[in-house]
Amino acid sequence: MTKPRVLISDKMDPNAERLLREGGCDVDVITGETPEQLIARIGDYDGLAIRSSTKVTKEIIDAAKNLKVIGRAGIGVDNVDIPYASAKGVVVMNTPFGNSITTAEHAIAMMFALARQIPEANAQTQQGLWPKNGFMGIEVTGKTLGLIGAGNIGSIVASRALGLRMKVVAFDPFLSPERAVELGIEKVELDDLLARADFITLHTPLTDQTRNILSRENLAKTKKGVRIVNCARGGLIDEAALKDALDSGQVAGAALDVFQTEPAKESPLFGTPGFICTPHLGASTNEAQVNVALQVAEQIADFLVNGGVTNALNMPSLSAEEAPKLKPYMALAQRLGSLVGQLTTGSLARISIHTEGAAAELNAKPIVAAVLAGFLRTQSDTVNMVNAPFLAKERGLEVREVKTEKAGDYHTLIRVSVKTDSGERSVAGTLFSNSEPRLVELFGIKVEAELDGPMMYIVNEDAPGFIGRIGTLLGENAINIGTFNLGRREAGGEAVLLLSVDEPVPAAVVEKARALPGVKRVMALGF
Repeated sequence: MTKPRVLISDKMDPNAERLLREGGCDVDVITGETPEQLIARIGDYDGLAIRSSTKVTKEIIDAAKNLKVIGRAGIGVDNVDIPYASAKGVVVMNTPFGNSITTAEHAIAMMFALARQIPEANAQTQQGLWPKNGFMGIEVTGKTLGLIGAGNIGSIVASRALGLRMKVVAFDPFLSPERAVELGIEKVELDDLLARADFITLHTPLTDQTRNILSRENLAKTKKGVRIVNCARGGLIDEAALKDALDSGQVAGAALDVFQTEPAKESPLFGTPGFICTPHLGASTNEAQVNVALQVAEQIADFLVNGGVTNALNMPSLSAEEAPKLKPYMALAQRLGSLVGQLTTGSLARISIHTEGAAAELNAKPIVAAVLAGFLRTQSDTVNMVNAPFLAKERGLEVREVKTEKAGDYHTLIRVSVKTDSGERSVAGTLFSNSEPRLVELFGIKVEAELDGPMMYIVNEDAPGFIGRIGTLLGENAINIGTFNLGRREAGGEAVLLLSVDEPVPAAVVEKARALPGVKRVMALGF
């Protein structure tokens, strides 16, 4: 039997090559090639192991006639064209947890650097100034650390902070009270965290919900003299507003490892007193680079030799017999999960997945995993159908599965319900022609809509003239409407409008729509 061939195209720990060979693969390590050289070479390989240097484009995937799996040693996969790889049947894997400890430690190091002004003191001391009286630091002991995001990395930071005798409060809609108790931290709302925290550190992905979570408005709500650390993602903080807050003294210090634009050749923050930064070093330790290299090697070998799937970003755990029948259901489930995830506000306690009719006769695990992957993707950029159930459990999210084999209004139906501190709401969808996903109910209102591409969600008072006003607004902003889906509970009551548009709706247009008469809620959605 011919062994699968794997190409390692980026520099990584040599033990990765060893593990691939021990796992039953033939391996070549050829790094530093141009895209043209890689295109000429890749056709002979079943697997490709990369870090961040290799850009896996459409052209490379087209040339990779035998390629079955791409393994990224690390979290970020923006150097891989995942949609095109999926279309070509190539599995894309990453190693989402290999960098957790080192990133958490970097955040703690940045916090200490702020507390004791170490970079500035070092620079002046090396200039021969001996500024002993010019730097008065603060202790972290007894201070309150505010975590924005208490997932894998955030929970590690919490444990380290508790060891330093700090008090830890956390804002995370997916953190259950039970999980907070287990971690020894206090779950709070964002405004409460901003008002109480002496230090704030961010540990969330960059999504529509978290973008500029430390906005100018929220920075103004912080405790005067707060110190802020971001080793997560650029774009979580309004950088111009942060500079103004540093200049005014509202923020005593800020430490960034990530920037909205990278590499950050210039920034309004550069040179600002109280500001320190590093060039995205969160994952840059010897141990982390070894860990991710070993993990990706094990995952690739297991997939190519044994068919095992771990941390795949575009493939669920499925048997060959189940896959064709489950594929459209999983597409529907993931879109329903994404929809309810984008629309849900408040502290989340439970998510329920109810299959009805033909859907209830299928293997529920891939459907549940698809719902959770879609739902959690708004909160984590490392989630996939394989690790979504684990992440949900880690966050203390109660997941319920319900089956009703008897069909109701539709021959097959998937309903996703979430319970938050503001009540329980649900969405439901079916398959047209057994293959085409459709939304048929949204928070108790009957609708019919495809969930695909950029969309706009509006709740408004059912009154004459509204459709014309929203159409005029979008037209004035050169936004073309693809489909127009309406639903209402009763005439003159609350109505829901789902618009598919040709391009994402800018935040400024969302604000204008929110100001229209009769509008109760507006959100830009994406699928």
